[in-house]
Amino acid sequence: MIVQENISLKPYNTFGIDVNASHFIEITSVDQLRQSLQLKNYPHILVLSGGSNMLLTGDLERLILYLNIKGKRVLWEDDNRIALKIMAGENWHELVLWSLDHNYGGIENLSLIPGNTGTAPIQNIGAYGVEIKDVFESCEAMEIESQRLVQFHKQDCHFGYRDSYFKNEGKGKFIITSVTLILRKKDHVLNTSYGAIEDQLRSHNIATPTIREVSEAVIAIRQRKLPDPDLLGNSGSFFKNPVLNERQFSAFTENHPDAPHYRLRDNTVKVPAGWLIEQTGYKGKRIGDAGVHKEQALVLVNFGKATGSEIHRLALSIQNDVSQKFGIELIPEVNIIE
Repeated sequence: MIVQENISLKPYNTFGIDVNASHFIEITSVDQLRQSLQLKNYPHILVLSGGSNMLLTGDLERLILYLNIKGKRVLWEDDNRIALKIMAGENWHELVLWSLDHNYGGIENLSLIPGNTGTAPIQNIGAYGVEIKDVFESCEAMEIESQRLVQFHKQDCHFGYRDSYFKNEGKGKFIITSVTLILRKKDHVLNTSYGAIEDQLRSHNIATPTIREVSEAVIAIRQRKLPDPDLLGNSGSFFKNPVLNERQFSAFTENHPDAPHYRLRDNTVKVPAGWLIEQTGYKGKRIGDAGVHKEQALVLVNFGKATGSEIHRLALSIQNDVSQKFGIELIPEVNIIE
């Protein structure tokens, strides 16, 4: 186990923010993670994985644990279902493509979401009507203080919209090392009614899609709307879509009757954060090298040399203006690391 010093984190975050970490260890096994947590000289630790859901605002006097544990295996299967244990360092989109190659269904709508599998349950990743909780069985996580492995079943994770136990009571207490998902081997249940999936399939004359064709439709939609982090630094959706109760929604629609919205099963209403941001004039706006994407106002971007602090200031400005105009508070999906 090698502790590296003064390492640039630019290759390890999808915003492409160039900050330095005082100390850095690449973790390739659960045992190595345990050993690293037992080191006495590094009281301040930050775990990095895919680096797709964070904004680094400055140099870090911390020990960075880069979680790069690979592997996947079958725990059990029957005629229609299969339980897969996936290690935390596996790239999420590569896992989706692998599942399609084996005709395992359930996560095709989650195609092209950046990041690694270990971080997926933390924010309950979701897209086009599907969330990871829909296929989630359990995960294993190492308790930082004791270095013991703990198993969390679905009910233990308190999944909500872009939310989980690991973002609340468990924040900073556990490091997820593996995730177990249950996927379908046949009789696939397709979800094509959300967003533009049906239109995309119809444009290719696909009436009865396969799971791969649903995935390809999702990829095509996302590629049109969202920038590739390898070409333009970003972390995907920067803010959550606000969810309003009936009273809040009624007050909102008095002044904005034509605003797009989606009613949820619990009688709350989701309002697209991208629409709110666009209405305040930020879509395509650029301040130095920090900006808002020209096609999707929900995505903040680094045009090359923006600092994390500059992007953070832009985000705060957006939050303030949306609050002033609509009375709605935007909450970041992205973790701000200061």
